[in-house]
Amino acid sequence: MNKQDYSGFALSHYPDVKEIYKKLNSLAQNEIHPIKRPEMEAYLAAFEKKYASSKPVIDEAMKYIPGGVQHNLAFNYPFPIVFDRAEGAYLYDKDGKRHIDFLQAGGPTVLGSNYPAVKDKMLELIASTGPSTGLFHEYELKIARFICEHFPSVDMFRMLGSGTEACMAAIRVARLATGKKNIIKMGGGYHGWSDSLVYALRVPGTGGFDAHGIPKASRKYTQEAYPNDIKSLERKLRTNRLKGQGTAAVIVEPMGTESGTRPVDYEHNKQIRELCDKYGALLIFDEVVTAFRIGISGAQGYFGVNPDLTVFGKVVAGGYPAAGGLGGSRDLMEYLAAGLQAGKKRAMVGGTLAANPLSSAAGYYTLMEIKKQHACEKAGAAGDRLSKGLQELIDAYKLPFVAYNQGSICHLETTGTLFLPINLKKIWTIPKTLKEIKIRKHMMEEMGAAFMIEGLVTLAGNRMYTSMADTDEVIDEALQGFERVFQKM
Repeated sequence: MNKQDYSGFALSHYPDVKEIYKKLNSLAQNEIHPIKRPEMEAYLAAFEKKYASSKPVIDEAMKYIPGGVQHNLAFNYPFPIVFDRAEGAYLYDKDGKRHIDFLQAGGPTVLGSNYPAVKDKMLELIASTGPSTGLFHEYELKIARFICEHFPSVDMFRMLGSGTEACMAAIRVARLATGKKNIIKMGGGYHGWSDSLVYALRVPGTGGFDAHGIPKASRKYTQEAYPNDIKSLERKLRTNRLKGQGTAAVIVEPMGTESGTRPVDYEHNKQIRELCDKYGALLIFDEVVTAFRIGISGAQGYFGVNPDLTVFGKVVAGGYPAAGGLGGSRDLMEYLAAGLQAGKKRAMVGGTLAANPLSSAAGYYTLMEIKKQHACEKAGAAGDRLSKGLQELIDAYKLPFVAYNQGSICHLETTGTLFLPINLKKIWTIPKTLKEIKIRKHMMEEMGAAFMIEGLVTLAGNRMYTSMADTDEVIDEALQGFERVFQKM
């Protein structure tokens, strides 16, 4: 198959990673700079008043839903907001108040919310086929062919229900193909919530700290290397070889763990590829966030590095449900062949609603529109404008915060919470660190509440996704909201 050349990417430049880490470490080591207490109390009082219609709904939801919401992204301090309309760059709450949407459903809506050209196609499909039949629909072929034509390393694609499922499938394929068991991930990274990957989440070195309800044996063959530290990875690979166990795969987010919260040097992915080849391990790129947001050929196209397997999610269904999938070379992907394969070992995967007509069509038309509209570049330009504006505000108000972006993935670190080290080998230091994390996390929650009051919907107050719908006027309006918060620090 001839791969289509597509050079349009969201990144106009690659960030100075060393300078970012220098600032982040300084932020984590110094005292926090929260919103002044009287100003924060005023924000909280305004929150109760502004979202008066949301509060009783959430109070009722608390009776029937653990924590009051069904999705981790929906929680915000002091209580979640009920949104009932999405359009382009904006979200509208139950009272009809407009907010600039930098959550972007966690990343999928590169075109902006409820994009008309895609929505119209979905209405047609529901009218003709309905959302799901359990049988083959031609859109399964169309989206698979599009992905295979545009991703350098993908010859075949299997659509699944989520990024978590796709990561599980990737690991099964890697173990089946190599005959090895060990999986190495980068500390702090999130690759879904399956038993074996709830390990070293958010903060490197934490091991099974967050693995509540999961038997220790489930992560027996999961290991971590320190992010952006190629020597740390080689030590793990070498040790596994010397022990005679080897490594089945290394799984990474190519822009850095937690969607680039810990960014990586530009050559880092190339170095990982070389190490995987040297030690006989497969390389898995988790492109749940970066596929079709960094560019039509993903982060692998941007870096020019071909993984063995690619995990898809989010944008792959255009913001519609059941967004997940796995792609790779033909010989590896044939381990996922559906149906009975007599005499051939197969990695067991499934999902009643995986690759349903609605998700497949939504993904296909979304990807077509992203390419047609040059949405990645436009969303990236909006990210550049937002980050540059935030950096200027940080300097103007002499704050220790850190703002940077990787195209349309934007970061605003105000507390350094994730950069406080937890060392399980030095357990006597943990209580003090946990206390500091709690204080900084609460500040982050309050920052998120302040941003919300100013009409800015963010991911936990420290990450923003931009879309094609974010015009210069939208970004400038957003910066005015951020400035009103920064004035109160």
